[in-house]
Amino acid sequence: MAQQVTEVFEGKLTTRSRMRKFGLLLTGPGMLWLLVFLLLPTVFLVVMAFAQRGSYGTIDWTFSLGNFKKLLGFSSFGWGADNLIIVWRSFKIAIITTILCLVVGLPMAFWIGAHSKRTSTLLLALVMVPSCTNLVIRTYAWMILLGAQMPPTWFARLLGFIGEAESLYPGTFAVYVGMVSCMLPFAVLPLYTSVERLDWGIVEASRDLYAGPIRTFYHGILSQMMPGIVASVVLTLVPTLGMYVVSDLLGGAKFILIGNLIQQQFFGTALDWPFGAMLGIVLIISSVLSLVAFQKVGGKNFV
Repeated sequence: MAQQVTEVFEGKLTTRSRMRKFGLLLTGPGMLWLLVFLLLPTVFLVVMAFAQRGSYGTIDWTFSLGNFKKLLGFSSFGWGADNLIIVWRSFKIAIITTILCLVVGLPMAFWIGAHSKRTSTLLLALVMVPSCTNLVIRTYAWMILLGAQMPPTWFARLLGFIGEAESLYPGTFAVYVGMVSCMLPFAVLPLYTSVERLDWGIVEASRDLYAGPIRTFYHGILSQMMPGIVASVVLTLVPTLGMYVVSDLLGGAKFILIGNLIQQQFFGTALDWPFGAMLGIVLIISSVLSLVAFQKVGGKNFV
């Protein structure tokens, strides 16, 4: 029988086999949780994506590529680009929303970071307060605020952005307002963390070397904030891809994104769960690819 090698772990003599068992005991519950609530549902979703819709919304578990073809626009009536347009619109809305959150959130993070610690904590709490309210309630509030008889619509008419008989709600502008207001707190928090950790000595060194404001910002500030920017982009882009409440309410039920399309397949009149699963797989793959891409951009500090 081979003699086990003893090692010192936390001041005690033990063996590698005991350490493995102890590590498994610590990580086992978390791994079991991920297996039951993440891996198994994902596998089930993948299997369902290649099934077929049966009669009256039931599931026919016969393997088929019909849902993939339907996603690409092929059907018994020919080819149509409706689904691809919805997917493209979802990515466009998510990217523009993320950019707007960065444009608004970056100055806000610097402004919050310029205050004292106590004031910064209060300001961050105020940023997060809207997230404590139900999303549907917040969206209905925007519906009222952007209505035809409210001041924002009056100013838009006065400036000529919309016609006399038009209003900001429903429409694309209302959808963007709702998306940005919903995702802005998730963009500000990681940006503020990066601002708080900035080494201003690097900025001063850049100025001492006669760098201009743009180069100083790019090399002295932006390079240090890249992990926070990447985290902000991921926390904003990925949830926006699957959003459907904001686009459904503020778009007047005419602004369909991939989240709305999935909702229609599972809970709407379509009742096509296999096709909804295929759309869900598209969202999962898109989210994973986004995480991998931004991890490459952000470097090891992102992890």
